[in-house]
Amino acid sequence: MEIVFSENAEKELGKIDSELRKMFIKHSEKMLACPPKRHLRFGLPFTVENITKQARMVFNIEDEKIFILHCFKTHKEYEKWYNSFR
Repeated sequence: MEIVFSENAEKELGKIDSELRKMFIKHSEKMLACPPKRHLRFGLPFTVENITKQARMVFNIEDEKIFILHCFKTHKEYEKWYNSFR
């Protein structure tokens, strides 16, 4: 498997402090060994992974690649993005 960060995810990681950024990167490497399967509700084609109590990573798995779409540092940012699909 391979991990690919989208342009949005890279921008979001750039705005996050270094300690939390390390957690996102470490967690993404961990997903290579055991990809999570928690899909978003309402039929949305994304998978979400909790990094901390607040931080979330949104991604898709296709053709042996994990495409990381967004890295949210707070639940409020994630919720705003998530509610945009309702």
